Amino acid sequence: MVAGITGRGSEAGRGFDLGLWSREPVGEVMNRWLAFRRAMPEFSAIILANQVHGAEVRRVGPAEGWIQIQGVDGWVSTSPGVLVTITVADCVPVYLAVAHRAIALLHAGWRGTAAGILDRGVQAMIAASGVTEGDIAMHCGVGICGYCYEVGSEVMTGCGMAIEGSGPWHLDLREVLIDQARRLGLTVVSRSGWCSAHDRDSFYSHRASRGQDGRMVAYLGLISPLASNPHRE
Repeated sequence: MVAGITGRGSEAGRGFDLGLWSREPVGEVMNRWLAFRRAMPEFSAIILANQVHGAEVRRVGPAEGWIQIQGVDGWVSTSPGVLVTITVADCVPVYLAVAHRAIALLHAGWRGTAAGILDRGVQAMIAASGVTEGDIAMHCGVGICGYCYEVGSEVMTGCGMAIEGSGPWHLDLREVLIDQARRLGLTVVSRSGWCSAHDRDSFYSHRASRGQDGRMVAYLGLISPLASNPHRE
């Protein structure tokens, strides 16, 4: 299994921006995607999407090449050799996995979290592979931290949080997602300690940049037994 997230990198200017709908020239962005693709020789297919902050989760079967599907915020796969990806720049990438059997990768902003994308992802994994909730491990990746994420009452209410005082409020989406996971029956959960906003030297942040920043790509996939690189785990 391979899991990770890209970062800002050491390039001048926009860095290793992989935002397909960014302000960067298309050719420059695609050259970075090609570099990313070359770094993943174990995978016959890379799955992309334009995330829309919803709760649509799509299952992906065996595939080859580049596949772009619009309007999807989560992927489920049981097919080795298929790498699923999402773009993020504050929203939380949620990695779900059952070793050697199934994976899911979810784009969880506050709207997706409020709409139950985690529940949908877990149920889609169960339907695709026959695992149980207790089999699934979850990791909440690099995202904006509660200290940096100042929100209004609609966000607090949408995510099931109590509203105290006159606001604005601060919300830790990863803690909300971890609480949801435990309610769903997941017992192996973890979270990244990195914040996309106050660690902007390493990552991109839509909020901290006032909408001007690039995008990172979170990725997850099962390695084919026939993969050429035996050193990945």
